[in-house]
Amino acid sequence: MDIRYLQTFREVAKWQSFTRAAEVLGYAQSSVTTQIQNLEQEFGVVLFERWGRKIRLTHSGEALLAYSEQMLALLDEARAQLSEQAQLAGTLSIGTVESLAAFYLPPILRRFRQEQPRMRVMLHPGICHDLRQGVKEGTYDFAVVLDGLQCQPELTCINLGEESLVVIAAPDHPLARRERVEAADFSGENWIFTEAGCSYRSMLEAVLRDCGATIENALEFGSLEAIKQCVAYGLGIALVPRIAGEEEARKGTLAILPFSHPDIRVYRQIVYHKKKWMPQALRRFVELLTE
Repeated sequence: MDIRYLQTFREVAKWQSFTRAAEVLGYAQSSVTTQIQNLEQEFGVVLFERWGRKIRLTHSGEALLAYSEQMLALLDEARAQLSEQAQLAGTLSIGTVESLAAFYLPPILRRFRQEQPRMRVMLHPGICHDLRQGVKEGTYDFAVVLDGLQCQPELTCINLGEESLVVIAAPDHPLARRERVEAADFSGENWIFTEAGCSYRSMLEAVLRDCGATIENALEFGSLEAIKQCVAYGLGIALVPRIAGEEEARKGTLAILPFSHPDIRVYRQIVYHKKKWMPQALRRFVELLTE
């Protein structure tokens, strides 16, 4: 049964006129008559009876009108709940890298929660390649990545700005006394790497290979905190986002080496599928990120 039949039935009952109901609804009178006949066939009853020049509801019509009012009210409620305001409740699934989750996103998440207290946010850590793949597959609503600028046909990518990368070392490391450090100076150093597939690790390894710098020993951790602790204990040096090492550098527990390279550059980026439907809450989170 077409729900519009109930809406038509309600208008006919309201105006006690097929003609007036047709005018209000913008239908031809014959269409209104057909819809009422379809309802009568559906329920096997007569809904209206003639009363002089007017029509009025039968007992069956009065009963159906009560049910119709309830059903149409529920339909209106459903529309309201699925409107823009209702989109402020639910879950946002966001893929991101650990450094951004720990040092960049918290103030944005706090503001978003203040504005959208009914919206639940789920952060899923990963490496950039996997995060992009997750966006393509619909695993995440969007991702906030730290990577070189890329263009992929299925994805929309918004550049939020460059994120500075630094090499950190223990404060008493010999390179910490240099005014400038070149890539070749890292030959023979012990490195503590992020996990394989990390964008800036791959950039660093390419630079070290190009200049012929050898790596004596390498440790690998998926946790930035573990990397920083190992560096502080003199187990090696590491390349990390500046935001992840600034606090320890200020306290003097880590040193930031005077090193930079044009081939080691990453950018904070929002990535979402070009076909992704953008509800109000998702658009607002993106706005906060771009601010």
